[in-house]
Amino acid sequence: MQHDYDTGKQALDEVAYKRHKDSIGNFNKEYVKTEIFPRTIGHKISEAAEIRHASDYDDFYIATKDEAQEQIETAEVFIQLVEEYCKNRMA
Repeated sequence: MQHDYDTGKQALDEVAYKRHKDSIGNFNKEYVKTEIFPRTIGHKISEAAEIRHASDYDDFYIATKDEAQEQIETAEVFIQLVEEYCKNRMA
């Protein structure tokens, strides 16, 4: 069973990872470096992962409204790209 954070080929091929960093690393290797997805989205996903890590493990972390809005916008773009990729692959 795939995890919620699996994407594209990972979800379609039912590839699962126990750690977020493994899923992100494979995504960057298979999709960003091969230019299936733009490098900009790879950078934004890495930034989002850093923020997530800080919010989970730092003693005190409060995201600003601007940071939260940027994460929402990144998620919207990412979802659109993944949906487009999956539709094309399944066609």
